[in-house]
Amino acid sequence: MSTRVTVEIADGIADVRLARPEKRNALDPAMFEALVRTGEQLRGEPGLRVVVLSGEGKDFCAGLDLGAMAALGSGDRVTLQADVPPSDGPAKALGQRAAYVWAEVPVPVIAAVRGNALGGGLQVALGADIRIVAPDAVLSVMEVRWGLIPDMTGTQLLPRLVGPDKARELVFTGRTVSGTEAAAIGLATRTADDPLAAAFELAREIAGRSPDAVRAAKRLLDLADRVDLETGFAAEQKEISALIGTPNQAEAVAAGLEKRAPNFTSR
Repeated sequence: MSTRVTVEIADGIADVRLARPEKRNALDPAMFEALVRTGEQLRGEPGLRVVVLSGEGKDFCAGLDLGAMAALGSGDRVTLQADVPPSDGPAKALGQRAAYVWAEVPVPVIAAVRGNALGGGLQVALGADIRIVAPDAVLSVMEVRWGLIPDMTGTQLLPRLVGPDKARELVFTGRTVSGTEAAAIGLATRTADDPLAAAFELAREIAGRSPDAVRAAKRLLDLADRVDLETGFAAEQKEISALIGTPNQAEAVAAGLEKRAPNFTSR
């Protein structure tokens, strides 16, 4: 695994950190590759219940590395330089996969954002299920400033969070928003003075729920607005039928009735 991204797993919670603080965790070919490979590894990690995604140092991710940006000015797409296996999901380009792989991880992913989350860095955070940001964090889909467009899934995922009008404003202008404004417009889930501590507190709460139910809920919520209601309702019934009577569902009921902490198993 590249040193660009570190992973530590304890009690079912993966602590994933972009680890290039001296460059504000900026994206270069090695970082793109490390994000994809880390996400793919976690997709099949046994016993995993939650992922907390953050950046080492003062920033989440300041976007594309300046050297890579200069290469773009010469027509060189640095995301074509990394060597990763082909994807079986909807995101095919490397940059898209670096962001969208977090949506494909089968357990909840919580992004803890402080400092800068700019351009591609913000789009990586968009791949998470939940974003907890510092009030003074700085967020922007700023590609238009460089004569570009958000090409790491941002044009598709951003409108789902903030609505089509606000997404257009943010993309057309490239303006920055604070963490406080991000929470107000739906770009962030909520603010916290210490986003990482808040993310782990939430992760521990989620990890204490039935892992089968949490994974099923993520699958269903991911379908929302992507399929028609009949398909979505049918998926609900399929998931609930698969859960009822299982050991973890029975344990959830028993623990609730006995007013004790549940003891779930991972399958």
